[in-house]
Amino acid sequence: MTDQPTDFKLIADADWKKRLSDEEYYVLRQGGTEPPHVGKYTDTTTEGVYSCRACGAELFRSNEKFASHCGWPSFYSPKDVDTVIEREDRSLGMVRTEVLCANCHSHLGHVFAGEGYDTPTDLRYCINSICLDLDEREV
Repeated sequence: MTDQPTDFKLIADADWKKRLSDEEYYVLRQGGTEPPHVGKYTDTTTEGVYSCRACGAELFRSNEKFASHCGWPSFYSPKDVDTVIEREDRSLGMVRTEVLCANCHSHLGHVFAGEGYDTPTDLRYCINSICLDLDEREV
């Protein structure tokens, strides 16, 4: 990605459509969800850092990823507290917490609390694989 503006939040919708595939645009910019158990990173245990597919911002580390068997990659914490934005989502007739990239405000997935997973935070950041790129490296 060359000649990118510094503030990804100012990119026009038409430009996002040019930058992303139709599937990426649907999930990242329109808040869609990819089908369960089809994502590239759902079951991977490769070590590295997961970045936003839309802007390249680092979001999650592999050492915070865990096997939730929910159909999407799950993390118990973002890389840093300021890498994601959490906001209330009342779509689908329920209250959930949406997760967005703090850098470009692209939709990533949702975070769920209190599900009983044996993780340090008892949180499950349920993130669409299509929203992520994995930089394989030691973390």
